[in-house]
Amino acid sequence: MPVLKRYYFNNSVLDYLIFLACALIGVLLIWLLSRFLLGRFIKRAEKTETTADNIICEIIKKRLVPIAYLIVLFFSTKLLVFTPRVYNAINTVFLALIVIMGALFVSSLLVFLFSKYWKNKNAGESNEMALRLLTFVIKLAVWIVALFLFLDNLGIKINSLIAGLGIGGIAIAFAAQAILADIFCFFSIFFDRPFEIGDYIVFGEFSGTVEHIGVKTTRLRTLSGEQLICSNTDLTSSRIRNYKTMRQRRIVFTLQVTHDTDHDRLREIPGMVKEIIEGTPDTSFSRAHFAEFGEYSLDYTIVYYVLSGDYAKYMDVHQDILFKIKDAFDKSGIRFAYPTRTLHMGNPKS
Repeated sequence: MPVLKRYYFNNSVLDYLIFLACALIGVLLIWLLSRFLLGRFIKRAEKTETTADNIICEIIKKRLVPIAYLIVLFFSTKLLVFTPRVYNAINTVFLALIVIMGALFVSSLLVFLFSKYWKNKNAGESNEMALRLLTFVIKLAVWIVALFLFLDNLGIKINSLIAGLGIGGIAIAFAAQAILADIFCFFSIFFDRPFEIGDYIVFGEFSGTVEHIGVKTTRLRTLSGEQLICSNTDLTSSRIRNYKTMRQRRIVFTLQVTHDTDHDRLREIPGMVKEIIEGTPDTSFSRAHFAEFGEYSLDYTIVYYVLSGDYAKYMDVHQDILFKIKDAFDKSGIRFAYPTRTLHMGNPKS
């Protein structure tokens, strides 16, 4: 047929028809495969309790299937004859599209898998922030690799480019040394977990409850009410006392009774205090001893544990014990000592 043998841009009409037929057949086959095979996986994933398989199927449908279409179209163009300039342009366009779609697919899949693994082991505001940073790093790494692959396939020598980026990276690192140090300290805080949001910590001369752990700074709420903002570098370079991790609190206090207390009453005091502490919930008695003769009192040292790290709980328990000791001493006629001095005045004429 004369029409099929007519040439336009170095290709006959028949060549264009063969190109369209091959492209359509390839697209149709991919559509059928994605329709039935992927459709079956999606239906099976909908019956499971987890959402992981649903998300993976969605990523494949949105990212991988378009790549397959592009590959079919790219190889179909090989059936046509083009000038070197047009051929290079077509190759560049298809390569760029395939690299972009491939980077989107790989980054989406890696971010999903990493996020799922991360959330199974971590929770909290700071963990979410760390997850966002790490997913950004993953995406950035994938796109950098994709860019280098694209440039390498175009015949551009990337060795000098990588060397230039390395020198530039060193210069940027020196310029932003303090910021980068705080960022690395943020990851150190996150992975090592010396404290978390809600913990009451003391470092140096400062203390407070952790309200926010940021990339550069951490914010504390002090007991007096103001917000204390400190850099992550200062925190990681200091000795930190974390009171929230306390399992129990050791309490040591002194009872001072008057010197004229009866000897039998003095012997009863350790047992009396022991009975009071052991009868109070959430406590563990350690010891009670007549420790020393004071200047104006007889001193007893009492040691016990409150089986909780909560400061308010400790104060409630200790207050209850002190009330009970006061009541017991009043009933037994034992008097608490207070600073007194007795002056003995002699008669100089005698």
